[in-house]
Amino acid sequence: MAVAVGGLVLVLTLVRRPLADLLWPDTRIQQLLDAGDRALRSGHLSAADGSGARELFEAAAALDPDRGDVQRALAQTGQRALAQARQRLAAGDVAGARAALEVGRQLQVPQAQLEAIALHLQQRAQERDEVDSLLQRAEAAQAQGRPDDDGPDSALALYQRVLAVQPDRMRALQGRDDVLSDLLAEAVRAAQRSDTGTAVALLQRAQQHDPGHSDLPATRAALNAAADRRRRGAERDLARGRLQRAEEGFREVLAVADDPRAQQGMQQLAHAWADETLRLAGDFRFGPATQALQRARGLAPDSAEVAAAAQALHRAQQARQAMHAPLPPAERVRRLRELLAQMEAAAAQGHWLLPPGASAYDRFKAAQALAPEDLRVVQAGARIRPVARDCMEHNLQGNRLQAARTCLDAWQALAPGDTGLVVARRRLAQRWLAVGSERLGAGDIGFAAHALAQARELDAGAPELPAFAERLGNAQR
Repeated sequence: MAVAVGGLVLVLTLVRRPLADLLWPDTRIQQLLDAGDRALRSGHLSAADGSGARELFEAAAALDPDRGDVQRALAQTGQRALAQARQRLAAGDVAGARAALEVGRQLQVPQAQLEAIALHLQQRAQERDEVDSLLQRAEAAQAQGRPDDDGPDSALALYQRVLAVQPDRMRALQGRDDVLSDLLAEAVRAAQRSDTGTAVALLQRAQQHDPGHSDLPATRAALNAAADRRRRGAERDLARGRLQRAEEGFREVLAVADDPRAQQGMQQLAHAWADETLRLAGDFRFGPATQALQRARGLAPDSAEVAAAAQALHRAQQARQAMHAPLPPAERVRRLRELLAQMEAAAAQGHWLLPPGASAYDRFKAAQALAPEDLRVVQAGARIRPVARDCMEHNLQGNRLQAARTCLDAWQALAPGDTGLVVARRRLAQRWLAVGSERLGAGDIGFAAHALAQARELDAGAPELPAFAERLGNAQR
């Protein structure tokens, strides 16, 4: 009996599940539906071991194909498969999207929805092939030494096309980073050889592609150091009268940073160009004088010194024209009387040397060009000469050095053999050096360089010149 009871228990154990399924099929179907719902919620749509939502729902349908909840579960799984295909496609997972789409196809989702996703999947697969081709071309261009030549086939341009489609593509990110590192290294080398223009262009190009590149701070530091060296060189050029080179240097510095000392240098350079205009105009070299004036205006269009230089150039041109104008005798006499009357009117108002172009001195120069031997012109020159001397002294005492130089030039034009000119020129040169020394102590190297140039032009033998030049040179290093 014990053996019979044991055998009965064993038989019941082995056939319990099939019998339950046979006797109570709804219970089994519900278990499959519950398991399928759990798989569906977790996104586990299909699996070879039967644990996927599709397999569980299909097993329930095999037990009862006509149950509505089973059919709805299968349709819901198909829609979830399409949604999963769209998500994976958006994430760039072409293989995963294709697998999810296949699940939807097996569950017989609407054909129109299938075809729409299949079309996007085909396009993305083509894009992926194109991206792979672009990446290979970019790496080949980089290996061939064409990192960034401004062309569409350069390595950097091709990497950028890859990243426009796949922003997180690691190979493209690393390749672009390597190209930018090479560009910034070249910028550092350009800065070290004082080619600041090239260095700035390379740095700006790299910064446009990646503002957060790790090599940017070191490159900027090297460029700032190069700009500082370039500014000191421009200041030396200005002090030595090499105006063109000085202007190029200051402009390169200002292209790198808003450097106050370089801006001061540009202002002093404008004054130097104005002085050059005066010198050239005095020699009747009107072409170069006009070019110098244009440079001065380009740097400081509102400067009083530049305006005075323009008037001086105009006066010189008028004087030269009057010297060579073939006027009839009667017209020459009439014009002479007119100029002398204008000179007297300006003198009566105290306008002996200023304003430029309308002063008594200007009218005198024009009259002198017409009739240098006329007694009235000689007498007028004799009257203006002490005024010019006093004007120079008055402005010198007030440290108005540029105005003092204007008066000194008028004095020399009126009395080139006056023995007092030598002393006056030395005194003005020494005052320029004194003011320049004071400004140099305050850190204004640009003005100090301008003062040195003025002093040298006035009196190259001034005893204070060598010491001041050495001090300025030390400050510029």
